Amino acid sequence: MQWASCVFLSLLPFCSAFPTEADEPCASTCGTDKGLVLGVYATEKEEKAVQLTKAGDAFDQVVSGKLKELLSISGPPLKKGKTRIFHALHQNFSSVVIVGLGKKGAGVNEQENWNEDKENIRAAIAAGCRQVQDLEFPYVEVDPCGDPQAAAEGAILGLYEYDEFKQKKKPAIEVQLHGSEGAEAWQKGLIYAEGQNLARILMEGPANHVTPTRFAAVIGEKLKSISSNVTVHIRDQAWIEAQEMRSFLSVAKGSEEPPVFLEIHYQGSSDTKEPPLVFVGKGITFDSGGISIKPSSNMDAMRADMGGAATISSAIVTAARLKVPINLIGLAPLCENLPSGKANKPGDVVRAKSGKTIQIDNTDAEGRLVLADALYYAHSFNPRAIVDAATLTGAMDIALGSAATGVFTNSKQLWDQLYEASIVTGDRVWRMPLYEHYTKQVTDAPLADLNNIGKYRSGGACTAAAFLKEFVTAPHWAHLDIAGVMENKDEVPYLRKGMAGRPTRTLVEFITRLSQDKKSV
Repeated sequence: MQWASCVFLSLLPFCSAFPTEADEPCASTCGTDKGLVLGVYATEKEEKAVQLTKAGDAFDQVVSGKLKELLSISGPPLKKGKTRIFHALHQNFSSVVIVGLGKKGAGVNEQENWNEDKENIRAAIAAGCRQVQDLEFPYVEVDPCGDPQAAAEGAILGLYEYDEFKQKKKPAIEVQLHGSEGAEAWQKGLIYAEGQNLARILMEGPANHVTPTRFAAVIGEKLKSISSNVTVHIRDQAWIEAQEMRSFLSVAKGSEEPPVFLEIHYQGSSDTKEPPLVFVGKGITFDSGGISIKPSSNMDAMRADMGGAATISSAIVTAARLKVPINLIGLAPLCENLPSGKANKPGDVVRAKSGKTIQIDNTDAEGRLVLADALYYAHSFNPRAIVDAATLTGAMDIALGSAATGVFTNSKQLWDQLYEASIVTGDRVWRMPLYEHYTKQVTDAPLADLNNIGKYRSGGACTAAAFLKEFVTAPHWAHLDIAGVMENKDEVPYLRKGMAGRPTRTLVEFITRLSQDKKSV
């Protein structure tokens, strides 16, 4: 797969933003082929004065107050996330896009469980950059809006669109920070957003291109190119068989594509003996449902059923780029779930690596089968904590929709860290119940120790989590059901329609926080 993107990501030196008449002409990146995105805050009805950002005020002074004048006479005050374009205001910028940031200093919204300022900036900057892209300018400078990281995330996430196999592509555009203030935070935002875009690329890729083998190769190539502290093991079927991961293999055997067990080790801590944080990701590169076949409508979206593997792998790639001082291990059982003469049949019984037997009454409940062996294997690393991510159940989509990732955990400390991270990123999590009530529904199986579906239709996400819990003994474990956040239609304004790559940034922020707090978990 070619890793072309519609956005060039860099933090390049550029000309002084506002040269005086005596200054020399700008270099090639300045002038009529560049756009500028600036922010404006919402004002109360009684306030008549336009309230620009710091960068906006500086620009307005250079153009002798013309920007505020035009904003005052060109229509009503800009609403949050809306844009207005002005042309020929300054010799260095063909067009200036003004974006509405909403109320200044909104802070954390306790009802919404996110930092409203950051979310407003991401949405506004994404809208402004798309306007510049539509004008087909190759360069755009972005106002940091008081939060350079959020601005960078909005720009890079907002411009991304998967067009790998299209002849007609969106115009490439290079994103630059306007001014020099906050360059480090801006760079961090670029890396966070690029990490989520990597997950989006993997999830969006057609299943005949992103096979288990190719997925593992792409992540391996990425990691080896950015860090010497990374070891990547691409385990083949013989290794999986030797590990007696029969639950995983039972899903893989229905496909001609060979299974792969991807194992990533990132040694970020100076203490080589420090227990690692272990991530496990469901890696079904295409899910037909197997013998319990899914309806044909929208089945193409099941190319993204490896979203758990994509997000945890991309989070580790991002952590490695940021040189986060923590030890990480990523485990991704990768295979396809297809119907064939070799595929699992409803009523089959398999023995997992742990020794427990599983009655498979629904072959479309395959994610928990591959995760069971991976979770049990994760304990062999003496983990500080285990976190798994999986597009596991349609029931989670029904429960929460695309608003938040559902989290099932046996650890309050782990939950607190995930929750606080999600407030910062805006990619929210919500805690779900992990009651014994649900465990009883999967342990009451007529033929085996466990059944891979609950006794009743209700509480499907909860019974799936209860099933996974049967393969976990670690005191700090969290299961993230990301089925509801797999795709974006129009719910997240700074993401275009398609696979969302969520919650990669929340995982990266979570990793960063754990690296700074050695006592919480």
